[in-house]
Amino acid sequence: MPLEHAILAFIEFEPMSGYDLKKYFDISVSHFWSTTQSHIYKALDGLWKKGWAEMRVIQQEDKPNRKEYHITPAGQAELRRWLVTPLPLEPVREASLIQIFFSHSSTNLEIAALFEKRMTEIQSQIQTLRTFAQAAIDENARRVGVERARQLWQITLDYGVAYYEFELEWHRKMLETVRSLPPLTPPAL
Repeated sequence: MPLEHAILAFIEFEPMSGYDLKKYFDISVSHFWSTTQSHIYKALDGLWKKGWAEMRVIQQEDKPNRKEYHITPAGQAELRRWLVTPLPLEPVREASLIQIFFSHSSTNLEIAALFEKRMTEIQSQIQTLRTFAQAAIDENARRVGVERARQLWQITLDYGVAYYEFELEWHRKMLETVRSLPPLTPPAL
């Protein structure tokens, strides 16, 4: 399961709590893998039950106790196994395309508005990746000090930017097609 393996990879760098993990997911890999806090806690429990992670409770004053997870030797072995195992191609799931697929009863203007809104969101995402995600990679690389890791992280960020740039260009081209669709005709009675 990619979430469990991503968590193992994070806690291999340093022990982390579920809160820490969510923060790191959000600033480092969210352009290609997102998760929720509840999914992280469920996966941490699974890692602990499998013996791939150990949990240590850290007492804190004026706050709830902190549960910090460490990777075990068994977890390191599993992570290594997973990192070199080719993964199958995953099916594409894109909700906005379901909208378009079934928009035959919408006007060209309504469909075009969906495309225009999506294009604005994509442009914002590209800007976020180029600024905040790039800054996170640069900061994490300085903190960790492993140039090889920095370059691999950069590859994934470059993928995210290229993905959204492709999607933006595709929307631009299809917007012209949408604007010139045959007019909406009322259903036959």
